[in-house]
Amino acid sequence: MNHVVHSNGPVQNLNGVLEEKLDELRALIGKAEGDPLRIVGIGAGAWGSVFTALLQESYGHLRDKVLIRIWRRPGRSVDRATAEHLFEVINSREDVLRRLIRRCAYLKYVEARLGDRILHADVILKDGFCLNMIDTPLCPLKVVTNLQEAVWDADIVINGLPSTETCEVFEEISRYWKERITMPIIISLAKGVEAELEPEPRIITPTQMINRATGVPMENILYLGGPNIASEIYNKEYANARICGAEKWRKPLAKFLRQPHFVVWDNGDLVTHEVMGGLKNVYAIGAGMVAALTNESATSKSVYFAHCTSEMIFITHLLTEEPEKLAGPLLADTYVTLLKGRNAWYGQKLAKGELSLEMGDSIKGKGMIQGVSAVKAFYKNKPVAPVELCPILKMLYRILITREFTVQAILQALRDETMNDPRDRIEIAQTHVFYRPALLGQKP
Repeated sequence: MNHVVHSNGPVQNLNGVLEEKLDELRALIGKAEGDPLRIVGIGAGAWGSVFTALLQESYGHLRDKVLIRIWRRPGRSVDRATAEHLFEVINSREDVLRRLIRRCAYLKYVEARLGDRILHADVILKDGFCLNMIDTPLCPLKVVTNLQEAVWDADIVINGLPSTETCEVFEEISRYWKERITMPIIISLAKGVEAELEPEPRIITPTQMINRATGVPMENILYLGGPNIASEIYNKEYANARICGAEKWRKPLAKFLRQPHFVVWDNGDLVTHEVMGGLKNVYAIGAGMVAALTNESATSKSVYFAHCTSEMIFITHLLTEEPEKLAGPLLADTYVTLLKGRNAWYGQKLAKGELSLEMGDSIKGKGMIQGVSAVKAFYKNKPVAPVELCPILKMLYRILITREFTVQAILQALRDETMNDPRDRIEIAQTHVFYRPALLGQKP
């Protein structure tokens, strides 16, 4: 029995319990003795990298029974300023410094600091440095840059890609799975919704993209979401999440993923959680704008929170007849994203004039700002007329997409004297008068 002290108190790390959980999952999947369970993370953004690192730290020592790897594209270079900052981070952490020296990996960071060498994102990820989260060193990871090599025999695939890239990458993956006899399990971390116009206008979620691209049945595709700021979770801040999907896999996976500081529950409402995961990124951009424009006014931010959550509830009632209530990890995920996260940060920077819309929605050091594409999804679909009853969402579209208004207009929408009580919008939603299952390609 090893005792490890985390920030939320002493935790007894029983290797036997971890091995037992791994054995249970291996048995359910049907793994034979001597054949390791193959887990691969696809995409190396902050949350995708941290999620893979958490699994590596928990189960990586059981090498005969599990193989954990992460795929990212090769060739992404690290600029000089980032290399200099990375060098400072390394030298400020004695444990990291000793680890790199022991692995004979320190010299390349010295050379990069001096400008004598160019580092690449896939190389530094092997040493535990995620390009989108340089200040939080992770454990060393097994990195694969060839997608076919990474996925062809994977038992569990973790989708850490943005929603904007999920379809393209999984269409490529499908070519490597044509000869498979058994289907893998896929856990999607992607928070976003996209739109398509053919054959009929509709909203499409990342799990639907994966299902259509690969033919993997929906019962094998799950969504995991919760109040998860990647760096804080890796630093053992207490957090919780829900894994949503078919009962066959969500319950055993919840048990497998659960850690003392990261509690995972299971839930059957995939649609609500996934759509909410995309919507909260939209509203987080507006939350950042409001915070910056009102000098962090607690009153303005709370008023904004009340209106945007009522709009989110309204929209989920468009898509599913009896959506999960906005509570628990679902509410916490919304709250933390509005409070702190790349989308809220982006909104603040736009309001302060430190970023402009012309710079695009892929920001150096932050990755993809997914809220931008999500707000567009509801307006590519002309039949989504009820969205007109969501004034905050409508104004964000007119600021971010059509650019009819400046950032300051978000306050006009918030302070509109004709705006109804948020409760009225929720009551309208609960009448089911606007229920539109076809928006997700579902039958009534």
